[in-house]
Amino acid sequence: MNCLMRRGGVVVLTVFAALAGADTLRVATWNVSLFDGTDATQNAGIQTAAYGVFSGRTFRPDVVFAQEIQSATAANTFKNLLNTASGSTGDWAVSFGSLTGTSVTSDTAMFYRTSKVNSVSANLVLAAGGTSANPRDVWRFDFSLTGNAAATEKFGVYNSHYKSGATTDDQNRRLIEADAIRSNANGLAANYQIMAVGDFNMQSSTQAAYQSLVASAAQNRGRFFDPINTPGSWNGSSTLRFVHTQDPTGAGGMDDRHDQILMGSGFGDGVGTEYAGVWQQAYSTTTWNDANHSYRAWGNDGTSLNSSLTVSGNAMVGATIAQALKDAATPSGGHLPVFADINYQAVPEPASMATLAGIALLVARKRKNS
Repeated sequence: MNCLMRRGGVVVLTVFAALAGADTLRVATWNVSLFDGTDATQNAGIQTAAYGVFSGRTFRPDVVFAQEIQSATAANTFKNLLNTASGSTGDWAVSFGSLTGTSVTSDTAMFYRTSKVNSVSANLVLAAGGTSANPRDVWRFDFSLTGNAAATEKFGVYNSHYKSGATTDDQNRRLIEADAIRSNANGLAANYQIMAVGDFNMQSSTQAAYQSLVASAAQNRGRFFDPINTPGSWNGSSTLRFVHTQDPTGAGGMDDRHDQILMGSGFGDGVGTEYAGVWQQAYSTTTWNDANHSYRAWGNDGTSLNSSLTVSGNAMVGATIAQALKDAATPSGGHLPVFADINYQAVPEPASMATLAGIALLVARKRKNS
């Protein structure tokens, strides 16, 4: 009888694990290039870039952390574009701060699928500091995952658009923002998973602002890591061309890794919610299609170094999506979206729980009759 009880318990636990299973969240960052919602070509480009399909591959994000959203009206227009795109799930919502504490009111926002994400809030970390500090507000977006088996787990994602340029003053202003993010992340509770995403505008990983985010320090609660472990001098590097994100349309061409997704150590500790890939293994220098990573600079197949994004023959996304990515930028310059997948354990749906309850009842009856 005791043996039967043990076997019955194992059956229930095995079925529960099978019903729970893993789910995935696709997180993206995208500088959408002075988006005000009035350019029909840009609008159509955003929809095709997000939901177009080529050789079975598609962007299809669950969360988009956007930069250069020009107004609340623009934010709602972007949300509507995601909801009405062909192939969309139609469950997009948006969260943002003031959208006014910025240089030329070009601020950040979080777009998310309500079936995947809940309890969203925008938290001001550092107000814009004018011409001597960070040029835009710094926001942390907090949220939880719907159906996450780790019920108390929260995400805290810093969505940034750092000062552009390579002068000492530009770098000092970026450092102010990075220091504020690291300090804020250091103070978060242990149940937070953290990310730092956005348009970093950094030409090299040796710059002080980048090191403020990723270097080991006395307090490492708020330390971030590059999941694809690709440091270096990104600007103009042929070796690092597969991670370049800027510029698909401008005169300089594809030559910078301005747009990034950095993650806290909890995404690579082998427990619970994890980055979908080989944590901190260096990204391939010979192919865009690195099987060790879900991380992608969407549209960059490595053939566009120092030139505009390849359209005809683009091996990653094909000509239609590649052109849409260029349309989603501006003629004078823009960025590619970057995404990465996050795996987490999902609780069973109610119908599945009913099935589990039935199995448990059957096991209990067999125990009683043994």
